[in-house]
Amino acid sequence: MRILMIGDIIGQPGRRAVRRLVPDLRKELGLDLVIANGENAAGGFGITLETAEQLLESGVDVLTSGNHIWDQKEIIPHLDEGLPLIRPANYPEAPGRGYLVQDGVLVLNLMGRVFMPTLDCPFRTANLALEEAEAQGAPPVIIVDFHAEATSEKQGMGWYLDGKVSAVLGTHTHVGTVDTRILPKGTAYLTDVGMTGPVNSVIGSDTNAALDRFLTGIPQRSAVAGGPVILNSALLDVDPETGRALSIQRIDRMVE
Repeated sequence: MRILMIGDIIGQPGRRAVRRLVPDLRKELGLDLVIANGENAAGGFGITLETAEQLLESGVDVLTSGNHIWDQKEIIPHLDEGLPLIRPANYPEAPGRGYLVQDGVLVLNLMGRVFMPTLDCPFRTANLALEEAEAQGAPPVIIVDFHAEATSEKQGMGWYLDGKVSAVLGTHTHVGTVDTRILPKGTAYLTDVGMTGPVNSVIGSDTNAALDRFLTGIPQRSAVAGGPVILNSALLDVDPETGRALSIQRIDRMVE
C-alpha cells in the first residue's frame, strides 16, 4: 500500500500547489491514499468547509489538523458531519473526532504539549485511541500525524509507538526534516514533513511582516507570502497485512 502524507498546507498558494500536483502524483506514484494537514489552508489560519472541499476535490482523501483547527469557527459544526477531517484526539471533549478509517487505513491525529497548549497526554491518548479502534476492528495500517513543536517530543512518540503503528509523521513547524527512517519494530518515522506553501517566506508568512514582528516585538497577524510554492510530503510503502512500513522517503515538488 502506497500512502502520501502532505505537510501543512498554507493558504491559497498551498491549495493551488495541491490542485496542480496531487492528481499527477497519484498517477505517477500509484498512490492508494493521500493524507494532508489542512489546518492552515484558509488564509494561513484554520480551515473552512470551502477550502476543505477544494482539497478533497484535488485528490486528498483525509485532512488532519492541529492547534489552528478552531481558528475558522464556521468549520466547527462540520467536524461531526462525516467530513474526512480530524482534529487532535487529545483535545478533551471537543467537537469532531481524533481518528478515522479511510480506504483500509486508520489515520490518527495527536498534538504535542511541549511549547503548545496544555491538552490531555498524547501518549496515553494514543493508547486509548488504538485500543478503541482495535475493538472496532480497525485495519493494521495506521498512520499518525503528530502535530508538535519539540523535536524531542516527536522522537519520543516515534519510539513509543514503534511496532504499534505503521508511521509517525510530524507536522506543525512547517520546516521539513531529513530524518526519514524505519524504526526497529517496523514503524516509519519523520520528525516533520514540512509545509506546502511559499518558498520565499518565514514558515509560509510574508517575510517583511515576520521580520517586523521579530524586530519590534509587536504582535501582528501575518499574511501568507506569494511567489513559488513547494509541496513537502512523505511517501510510505506499507505491508497491508502486517501494517509494517517497508520504506519511507521525502517527496518535494515545486510550483511556480
